[in-house]
Amino acid sequence: MKMSWRWYGEGNDSITLDHIRQIPGMETIVWSLHDKVAGEVWEEERIKEVMDLIKSKGFNGDVVESVNVHDDIKLGLPSRDKYIDIYIDTIKKLSRAGVKVICYNFMPVFDWTRTDLYKELPDGSNALFYEKDAITHDPNEMAQRILKGAGKFTMPGWEPERMAKLDELFKSYEGITEDILFGNLQYFLERIIPTCEEYDVKMAIHPDDPPWPIFGLPRIIRSRDHIKRFLDLVDSPYSGLTLCTGSLGPNLLNDIPAIIREFHNRIHFAHIRNVKVFENGDFIEVSHRGKDGNVDVYEVLKAYHDNGFTGYVRPDHGRHLWGEEKDCRPGYGLYDRAMGVMYMLGVWDSLDKFKAEKANQ
Repeated sequence: MKMSWRWYGEGNDSITLDHIRQIPGMETIVWSLHDKVAGEVWEEERIKEVMDLIKSKGFNGDVVESVNVHDDIKLGLPSRDKYIDIYIDTIKKLSRAGVKVICYNFMPVFDWTRTDLYKELPDGSNALFYEKDAITHDPNEMAQRILKGAGKFTMPGWEPERMAKLDELFKSYEGITEDILFGNLQYFLERIIPTCEEYDVKMAIHPDDPPWPIFGLPRIIRSRDHIKRFLDLVDSPYSGLTLCTGSLGPNLLNDIPAIIREFHNRIHFAHIRNVKVFENGDFIEVSHRGKDGNVDVYEVLKAYHDNGFTGYVRPDHGRHLWGEEKDCRPGYGLYDRAMGVMYMLGVWDSLDKFKAEKANQ
């Protein structure tokens, strides 16, 4: 298991690479060119500049999250080939820079959805919250609330330019069903995976967040059966998963450890976070400690450990602690994620020790 940390770049993140260096066990910086919109060309010089900075602090930059997929590809429009060609060009450039995994998603309109970025928890911390009933209302209203809460920070999937065209985007997705979206995803993968195989870059799709349809939009990576259908689209080890426990976790029918055990050889990147699901279906993000929510993080890590997982893992969204929400990107503070790293490494070290003791008996 290679521990990693999502970093939004110099001048775009309240957390510095020097901060991250002080977290034990940290190997990999998960990065992107966050000013790039979907379908835009990534320049080799910009890629090299970021990678050189990451390496200068003793990290590798093996994982990019995300190279966003243009809506024309998701919609299956005639213009999609132009944007797929640009995507292929980006894969080649990232490979030459040393990137091994690209995390992406195929969610229509919204990258992820929450209704409150700073919902207070009983201990006085606050976190990202999802209220099911709020999703029945105008998506523009929710988008404006999210953008206001984000303040000065950009958030992938919630770019102001995209949100300004929300009505237009929703109209374009009218009539798009799960089957159509799966078909458009298959077309995309059939075009890019040969390049991934040639250039040794693994694609890792992120599950839909939350794992159910919203505002009438289809969501197609949200359960064991959806994941199986996705992996069968292009049967290549280079088409795999970013297995996010926080995205699958709000649906209590998802047996995440079982999903990991079944598909472990196609999981290239793991996002680990915990969510507490309320009786009415609302959920809030909580600490990584398993007993604090509905995701059994110990069993998740044990499923990876039992199957010899050597891929990349990162602490996903954390609570905002000690007033840091004034200065950090929502969900991406320093303290709770750092504690999450230590919790996960503590579990992993214990599993290593137990395995060694058992082998010596």
